[in-house]
Amino acid sequence: MPRIAIAVLALALAAASAAEAAGYKAPRTAFGHPDLQGLWTNTAVTFLQRPPNFKNLILTEAEAEQLAAGFRKMVEPLISEAPIDPNLPAPPEVEEVQNADFIEMQLAAGRIDGKPRSSWIVDPADGRLPLSDAGRQLGRELTRYRYDSYEYRPKDERCLTAIGSPEGPPMMNSGFNGHYQVVQTRDHVAILVEMNHDVRIVRLTDRKRPADPVRSWLGDSIGWWEGDTLVVETTNLRPNTFIGSLGGGFAYGPRARLTERFTRTGPGDILYQFEVEDPDVFTRVWRAEMPWRAAKGPIYEYACHEGNYSLENILAGARAQDREATGKPATPPPPAAAPAPAAGQP
Repeated sequence: MPRIAIAVLALALAAASAAEAAGYKAPRTAFGHPDLQGLWTNTAVTFLQRPPNFKNLILTEAEAEQLAAGFRKMVEPLISEAPIDPNLPAPPEVEEVQNADFIEMQLAAGRIDGKPRSSWIVDPADGRLPLSDAGRQLGRELTRYRYDSYEYRPKDERCLTAIGSPEGPPMMNSGFNGHYQVVQTRDHVAILVEMNHDVRIVRLTDRKRPADPVRSWLGDSIGWWEGDTLVVETTNLRPNTFIGSLGGGFAYGPRARLTERFTRTGPGDILYQFEVEDPDVFTRVWRAEMPWRAAKGPIYEYACHEGNYSLENILAGARAQDREATGKPATPPPPAAAPAPAAGQP
């Protein structure tokens, strides 16, 4: 049996045994499928990769408090713990609006089976991404801020994707707007992502891939049920797409394949597991898992203004700096192609 198939089987058995050990049986939809519907959140201060000051996957309670305290100190000016009052009136009109951000999340380590985790990555055992040299170079290129053209600006800055990649896939924990709404039919599962209001559509009846696929940031997701676990396989992801996360992210190559598993382990809990196979970026297949918790609703509208004047002003400011540096008028270069693909990409 291929190594990947063995790993997938091991994940399925682990998820099934965890649910059975707890004595929990997921409720069923009208179609007989395990019911994953509802509002969920994955906010936590656990990072995708393990911080170097923690050695083990499972934290002690003292280490969990250390992790939370360090994160809280880092973001303290942005923390908003007061509940949002939907009945508040509109704010007053002002000439200028102060630029501000806020943190709206659970300021604690994520827990699976009640045990705090130092990283979402469980394999490799060191909790670190097994990046190849080409994968590291691709990540550096995609996260280097450049001001030559609109094509080099970050896609979340242009409201094309969300901040921190909560839509993924895989779906990362974010500092705010970290809610998901799952809706099921007989033939599809839809996951509404609060930030940037993307909707992931997973089809359950057709496993055929198009011969000439359109590659997208969310990819092409096909799902099926293995016992009480929803398995989702996603391919046709857009190459050079960067998945941001707390603790560092990664980019996809053209051969990336992502396998996600959703297992309801309690009335208010879903175990979310994923496995990434991408020979253009990583030296091996790697696995991670994180908890989803039931969340209160409703999900409010998320509005992202596509730069408005910001993108034009950013590039105009860069041209002004060019003129100051050279003493000559600067001519913006023509729109450039995406950064060069990693070694082995077409």
